[in-house]
Amino acid sequence: MLSTVETNVRQEPDELLNKIANYVLNYQVDSEEAFSTARYCLMDTLGCGILALSFPECKKLLGPYVEGTVVPNGVRVPGTDFVLDPIKGAWDIGSIIRWLDFNDTWLAAEWGHPSDNLGGILAAADYISQQKILDGKEPLTVKDILVAMIKAHEIQGVMALENSFNRVGLDHVILVKLASTAVISSLFKLSKEETVNALSQVFVDGQSLRTYRHSPNAGPRKSWAAGDATSRALQLVFLTMKGQIGYPSAITAPTWGFKDVLFKGNDFQINQDFKSYVMENVLFKISYPAEFHAQTAVEAAVTLHQEVIDRLEEIERIEITTHESAIRIISKEGELNNPADRDHCIQYMTAIGLLKGDLVAEDYEDDVAADPRVDSLRKKMIIKEDKRYSEEYLEADKRSIANSIQIYFKDGSFSKNIEVEYPIGHKRRRNEGIPILLSKFKKNLETRFDQNQVDKIVGFFSDFDELQKRSVNDFMTLFVTKR
Repeated sequence: MLSTVETNVRQEPDELLNKIANYVLNYQVDSEEAFSTARYCLMDTLGCGILALSFPECKKLLGPYVEGTVVPNGVRVPGTDFVLDPIKGAWDIGSIIRWLDFNDTWLAAEWGHPSDNLGGILAAADYISQQKILDGKEPLTVKDILVAMIKAHEIQGVMALENSFNRVGLDHVILVKLASTAVISSLFKLSKEETVNALSQVFVDGQSLRTYRHSPNAGPRKSWAAGDATSRALQLVFLTMKGQIGYPSAITAPTWGFKDVLFKGNDFQINQDFKSYVMENVLFKISYPAEFHAQTAVEAAVTLHQEVIDRLEEIERIEITTHESAIRIISKEGELNNPADRDHCIQYMTAIGLLKGDLVAEDYEDDVAADPRVDSLRKKMIIKEDKRYSEEYLEADKRSIANSIQIYFKDGSFSKNIEVEYPIGHKRRRNEGIPILLSKFKKNLETRFDQNQVDKIVGFFSDFDELQKRSVNDFMTLFVTKR
């Protein structure tokens, strides 16, 4: 007989909620490699945000929702003179970081950009520090920011290793919301119970669909979705601190839980402990503001630029050999409607690399896309999968992101097959990549600050031991400028 009542017994919190809370509140990060990488990640992430301020479509979304709103001791947004409430501050910082698709990347069963969490981390750290100063206490330090970054990277990245949210239609920014909620809880020194409560709210929330990342709907929401997620995380923490209860079986509750409603009944697979693995192995976008699955394709195209630029009319076909994930998310034919559409098209990015011998953020704008040679080259491209590329993309000791390009001409001749298995931002090319990352950081700063300020900021980062001791208040003040 069908029961007419439900048993109203609140169970113990879901295992994942406990596991994340224990990690974020209790784990002591002791990896020198993780801290060193986190410093470069902090520099690179902020530089990406500063560069984004050169783009009007980004700038017009920033600032208070209501013009003229004044927030005493509010959160500063790097590269601006905005002083905002913490939640909007997190939105703005997270959005400038992600706007140009130029910050770090993590590739596994799920994809994402763990430095997206810095929006919520910086906003929370700035707010907490200013409150502490008002109370006559010591503010947080840059080391607190680095620890939060390492843990946010770890939560987002380990969750992504074997759990594919994209295959059920959900966007990876759910993991930004989850990781940000966890580390922001620790910055506010919430108890374990409160941290679990806040984390449970993440899974009860509605989640973003990937609609805005895919043809035919690709659009600029993908540039502020992570800012929205890290901002929501801070809001959930504030709600928890105001006494809002949690929902202990938010993931596993039959019928009504996240697993049954949004994850096709699947359990999460977490097969390694949370430590500092992700920060140590994170991928930097150093050379090109390109969706990461295409980084090596652009590098190969740039290598071929000199060989083909004077023979464009002679090209019969362009063969791009790639991996399954690239085919699934960035292989597109037909009209590309906006910059967000173009920076998620491997054919477009490859064409720009062949034509210009480079790829910069401005190359996604309408004036560059209007060059008829771009679409002419796109129409000649054939996309093929190499099973080895697809397998090694997922192998823990490789995590390659391979692409190769070969060009065939009408007279029967052909170019070399240019294969690039690991982008310059990969751990395997770290020594090669860091000097270029530092140059990228300085160039990005120069788009917004005068040389004196650039030198101050670069100098701030130069002594790692001193950097970690500096207050968050000093750090955020360093990046204030006029709009």
